[in-house]
Amino acid sequence: MKRMLKLEGLDCADCAAKLENRIKALDGVVNAGINFITLKCSVEALDKDMEDVLEKVVKLINAEHPEIKVKRA
Repeated sequence: MKRMLKLEGLDCADCAAKLENRIKALDGVVNAGINFITLKCSVEALDKDMEDVLEKVVKLINAEHPEIKVKRA
């Protein structure tokens, strides 16, 4: 299953790349990517794990970049 998140306030391409790598390393994440141009983050996980994975992704982003507002796209 794949979900998209909107990352409002992300203003650094290098930060996006580092954040993408951190998200990919989270337990349960099958794949992830951040498109800096569209400010969208795609997260792929098993159906049964998706809600837990999304919660981990949002917590990670909030902890590392509190200026970014995460919304479901």
